[in-house]
Amino acid sequence: MRIRTDKIVIGLLLGLTYASPAFAYPAFQKFSQEHSGRTVSCAMCHVNSEGPSGQQEGQLLSLTAEELNRVDAGRDASSPGVDVDSPIMNRFGNHLIKTLGMDKVSEAISNPELLAQGLDKTDIDGDGISDGREFLDGTDPLNKFNGDPKLLFWINLSRRKFEILYVALAIGLIFFGLSRFTKRRQETE
Repeated sequence: MRIRTDKIVIGLLLGLTYASPAFAYPAFQKFSQEHSGRTVSCAMCHVNSEGPSGQQEGQLLSLTAEELNRVDAGRDASSPGVDVDSPIMNRFGNHLIKTLGMDKVSEAISNPELLAQGLDKTDIDGDGISDGREFLDGTDPLNKFNGDPKLLFWINLSRRKFEILYVALAIGLIFFGLSRFTKRRQETE
């Protein structure tokens, strides 16, 4: 069995890079978890819930050379607006880098609230709750059914106000008709 030394060396170098303080992304997980009081895993931004380091699917040691190049391209996206397709990041993680740029993401490590502020105007899952709020709440920004229940209730109520009004009107007309029918029936008896 031949061991691929090039993959091991690349993996060790990338592992050391992620262990350095410059890439201390667990600060985001810790902040979100402390702020929300919920258990938050690395899967909020990463493909793997254990984060990018390791050899499981979606982790650095499992990647091909082409995928490692995509990771580097994501890291090099210093300004907002660059399309990112990093194989270690999920759709939200790639969206986060595209929206803020790596310079802002790196700056936010020491002040994670900046991440929430930068994502306050985006809503990747379309549930009506901003991605910044979902980060603060520790909810899944990729799942439109996962969010603050009260907030989702009021957002959905607002979105469906006309349907609710029509249903209430229909029920009211049914009761009105039934009461008129019952009253007439009693008058004829």
